[in-house]
Amino acid sequence: MTEHPMTTLPAWAALETHAASLRDVHLRDLFAGDPDRFARFSFSLGPLLADYSKNRVTAETMGLLMELARARDVEGGRAAMFAGAHINGTENRAVLHVALRNRADRSMMVDGSDVMPEVRETRERLKVFADAVRCGALTGATGKPLRHIVNIGIGGSHLGPMFVAEALKDHQQADLTVAFVSNPDRAQIDDVLANLDPAATLFIVASKTFTTAETMFNAQAARLWLVDKLGEAAVGKHFAAISTNLEAAARFGISKDNVFPMWDWVGGRYSVWSAIGLAVMIACGPDVFDQFLAGAEAMDRHFETASLDQNLPVILAMIGIWHADFLGGPAIAILPYDHRLRLLPFHLQQLDMESNGKSVMTDGAPVAGDTGPIVFGGGGSDSQHSFYQLLHQGPRHIPCDFIGALKGHDGAGPSRDLLLANMFAQSEALMVGRKEQDLDATAPELRPHRSFSGNRSSTTLLLEELTPYALGMLMALYEHKVFVQGLVWGVNSFDQWGVELGKELAKSLQPALTGEALKGRDSSTSGLIAAYLKAKAGGP
Repeated sequence: MTEHPMTTLPAWAALETHAASLRDVHLRDLFAGDPDRFARFSFSLGPLLADYSKNRVTAETMGLLMELARARDVEGGRAAMFAGAHINGTENRAVLHVALRNRADRSMMVDGSDVMPEVRETRERLKVFADAVRCGALTGATGKPLRHIVNIGIGGSHLGPMFVAEALKDHQQADLTVAFVSNPDRAQIDDVLANLDPAATLFIVASKTFTTAETMFNAQAARLWLVDKLGEAAVGKHFAAISTNLEAAARFGISKDNVFPMWDWVGGRYSVWSAIGLAVMIACGPDVFDQFLAGAEAMDRHFETASLDQNLPVILAMIGIWHADFLGGPAIAILPYDHRLRLLPFHLQQLDMESNGKSVMTDGAPVAGDTGPIVFGGGGSDSQHSFYQLLHQGPRHIPCDFIGALKGHDGAGPSRDLLLANMFAQSEALMVGRKEQDLDATAPELRPHRSFSGNRSSTTLLLEELTPYALGMLMALYEHKVFVQGLVWGVNSFDQWGVELGKELAKSLQPALTGEALKGRDSSTSGLIAAYLKAKAGGP
């Protein structure tokens, strides 16, 4: 482990000693020794129940973790964020996505100015626009109501709204469709456009700068398709944008009345609460979107005001620190047992790995151990027949988050019985395992293959029902969890310089893919480009 002042903290050393004392303690024994373990290690907040009792923690563990959180000034970092301080130091920006779901009469300041008047004004503009589309008052160039919404974006302008739209699909207006395009591979946008009526289609171009390469490539493809069908004059009736670049949007043909702002204090992966959620607001309605914001706001208030040891984002964050830095957990599996939540792993993958996948701390020193875990996952039912084998019997200990709802699409019916029986059983199986001596009816040579070590950690998050409010709470919970972990690790959770080099190199390589001479590149890159140019020229 790299030497850093954080690792010499008494709280860090105490956790290392404590981890060694728990190395041979099994979760089976912790449950057997404490009949009230569930009550001690679960937390209810509104419609959300978090059960973290199946993690290898004790009351002493949690106390030591909270000492570490205090030593790393989580409380100070939390206060700085809500105060609008420039906690994104490498970009000299505030981080105030919480203002986007602030529905109270409360000022939120950045650089001495209250951002809330502009946030409220934008929110009202979005509501008016969404209502006009939904009721058919806003029509296309031929006078047809706009019934097909296509969101064109990438990263946080794609993953967040796509996930929320799918999660809230049961709230979608029946005569509206919503689709999401991010990939510059023409197959994706061609598939989307193939079944759409251009006269009834609205495109939303989500790019803060209006220069994002993939987004603008797809936006131009959509524009050409529309112009071919309806003519150049139709563009202004069929496009909206989320951008700060009014001039570029105007050159594209989008009226300033259909351009909604973004702010530099909102990161892409935290932006679904803003105008980036316009496609969701149109599909599901402003009232539903407001309930979504209300759920996130409730989690914000809890996170801001609750003491660390009674603070759900902090509790889950510190358990994640415990797994990553003291128990050697390299990853976390996100396992939703609800079809509407099946895209959650992809949203959280970006949220967590783009935020905390850092190798240097805010002071420029190398990180002191492991930071962001590898985040992966999938719908629980399908994943049981895919990668769960590794979770149960692989040599690595991979903590899991199980997420489900007590009521589903059909209420609390037979499908929910089957879903939740499997979810509860999987977390139990990971915890208890199966001893060889319990396999008396099995041939001795097969017993090692059919035994499970157990003692594998998991957290279960249960929603009463997948409502917009509950979804908002769940998403904000993970946002704050990731932020707290960044504070403890000492990394900037709000920049993403690691993705920039690839973008720069792609831009410099693009001319070579059209046949221009390529110089100064490695033989692998040169060879791959040569293979592409040969195929492009019709060679074998």
